[in-house]
Amino acid sequence: MEHSADPKMMSLVIPVFQSEKRLRPAYEAIAGRLEAEHIPFEILLIDDGSTDNSWALAQQIAAQDSRVRAFRLSRNYTSPYVLFAGFTVCRGACISAMPDDLQRPLESMVDCYRAWEAGHKLVISHRATRNDGWFSDLFSNLYYKLMNRLSDVAFPPGGADIYLADREIIDIMNTRIHPIHTSSIVEVLRLGFDPIYIPYDRPPRKGKSRWTWKKKVQLAKDTFFASSSFPIRAITSLGLWISLLCLIAIPALIYARFFAHSRLFGFQIPGWTTIVAMVAFFNGLVLFCLGIVAEYIWRIYEEVKARPGFIIRKDE
Repeated sequence: MEHSADPKMMSLVIPVFQSEKRLRPAYEAIAGRLEAEHIPFEILLIDDGSTDNSWALAQQIAAQDSRVRAFRLSRNYTSPYVLFAGFTVCRGACISAMPDDLQRPLESMVDCYRAWEAGHKLVISHRATRNDGWFSDLFSNLYYKLMNRLSDVAFPPGGADIYLADREIIDIMNTRIHPIHTSSIVEVLRLGFDPIYIPYDRPPRKGKSRWTWKKKVQLAKDTFFASSSFPIRAITSLGLWISLLCLIAIPALIYARFFAHSRLFGFQIPGWTTIVAMVAFFNGLVLFCLGIVAEYIWRIYEEVKARPGFIIRKDE
């Protein structure tokens, strides 16, 4: 991809999905703020398989403003893949993103750019506060705690999904990262580059979220298994400890059977009860372990097929 001649230009990705009522106000607010701050920019409107009038509106805005380019994915891949697509088509010296519902304040966008101007190659916007409903907040907080504790990615408090990355990171993402069953925030955090964190207060959401529970759960699974080897290592530890317990239990059961009238710690232990309990327990354990192994094998299978994580349509 040819880079811009302007060494200060920011590429700003706006994921577009069922956005016909939000897209133009979002574009006008974002472009107006960047103009007021004298920040050179390009806006990438990337339609993620919308079925309403979003794509036609994106094309219309792009035709009216030379700083705007519109792209359309071949189907709905979800927003993490929209950001990966933005990496492949951006021309700026840095890249960031803004949701079309402006759930990220415009001030945060400007603050991240100023931090990049000061020499920081990776700037993370993270939510200091959020109010998406107690159940959604509980799910999100639990997810980020698990990721921070069990994976090799460290999220800031409140979690993050938006950032500003330098051209060096853009080039690495385009050449070294395979965008499948992962998200760009996980991948950029794994790269290092001494990120700095800028908090913001998330404004109240207007209307129903297009980020469904099914999509949230799928993304949580993908990012966790993509960045954590804890489950597969836990199986080894679990097998080791159970083996040790069995080595202890076997002589105890033999003693109870032949020397204590089939009683252990004062409890009667019929032979068939012990067998059924042990068989049921280990069958369940084996199935659980196979399920975890299968999650990793399936992802390896998807990787070796080398299918693209997304496809940008070539529309006339």
